[in-house]
Amino acid sequence: MNATLFDPARHEPLVDRRWDADAARAAIAAIVDDTLAACSADGLWPPHPLDGHGSAQFAELYFGAAGVIYALDWLASAGAAIVRRDFGAAFDGLLARNLAEVGASSRDVDSLLVGRSGILLVRCRVAPSRAAADQLAASIAANASHPSLELLWGTPGTMHAALEMHERTGEARWAELFRRDVETLARSFLLHPRVRCHLWMQDFRGKRYIHLGAAHGFAGNAGVLVRGSALLPAVDRRWWMDRIVDTAHATAMREGAQANWPDIVVSPESPRSTVVVQWCHGAPGFVTSLADLPDPRLDDLLGAAGELVWAAGPLTKGAGLCHGTAGNGYAFLKLFRRTGKPLWLDRARAFAMHAIAQSDAHRRKYGMRHYSLMTGDPGLAIYLWNCIAGCDRFPLLDRTLAS
Repeated sequence: MNATLFDPARHEPLVDRRWDADAARAAIAAIVDDTLAACSADGLWPPHPLDGHGSAQFAELYFGAAGVIYALDWLASAGAAIVRRDFGAAFDGLLARNLAEVGASSRDVDSLLVGRSGILLVRCRVAPSRAAADQLAASIAANASHPSLELLWGTPGTMHAALEMHERTGEARWAELFRRDVETLARSFLLHPRVRCHLWMQDFRGKRYIHLGAAHGFAGNAGVLVRGSALLPAVDRRWWMDRIVDTAHATAMREGAQANWPDIVVSPESPRSTVVVQWCHGAPGFVTSLADLPDPRLDDLLGAAGELVWAAGPLTKGAGLCHGTAGNGYAFLKLFRRTGKPLWLDRARAFAMHAIAQSDAHRRKYGMRHYSLMTGDPGLAIYLWNCIAGCDRFPLLDRTLAS
């Protein structure tokens, strides 16, 4: 067991349960039925103790109502569930609630996963209108100067919103919003003299870090550039490809046939790093972010990252996407699509069966399901459907099902 690349205490043995597509379908149906039943009249869901926010109900995309509605719409669009509820009337209330949560003067107000861009994106999926699209375009533009330079709050998140809208509508304005933010990322992607590769510096309310993972750093930023690369000139695509590959290799920790990444690059401002195996930080998020980059120089590295995820095993934290077993399992789905090797799909499905068991155990323990896209059961349901279908579409961050 390679304890230098992961902490065994954060993981648990895989359940001994063979893949069962019918069990996965039943789990999806149970999650969707329970989620619909738990929704309040104003389009909100009860908070979960594991999210650590007491009795507060949130509207945002990350663990609030907009994310749950997104998941339900995703599942319905994929043919994975029947959702007999119209959420269109809920969005004005969700936007007002989110503005009160974030604060009208906050620089986070237009972010994707925490602010109104995410809510407006879901509105454009569920109840599309020209007015909603115009509001979303303005929100994406307003987020262009966010200093965090990462996925949750910064421009890489709202670049995903622009890409989804371009994939759905083909309108040139969304491509222009994306390309403008690419220029911002290019200007801030600087050569680090010690690590000898290009990196972004994240500014979180005056505290500066160089994060590497999918949620807050290099991998997440690289992922949106990979997704939107077809909108860039060929010379720019090559420039980004070369630097993304160089940085992925330069920052990796390799031992034998396995690879992982620390959460941050150590610096005087941040003298200590942590090594975890989660989608938000570590190998799973690197694989999901970079697996669609068609460059053979990444083949061995991404395969080694997948081997590390498998060796570490399911996460003790639970079944969710951001820091749970389903999020880690997406690395296997991505590698299955990249390589065509059935081994990776088998591993994804093994994690799916474990995640179902974790979800059921948490429901019994807390007396409720976990109603959240990124940390709870609706996100798990999307992962289960991908395992059934042999697909690899990570919610929010991959090309839309409708395109």
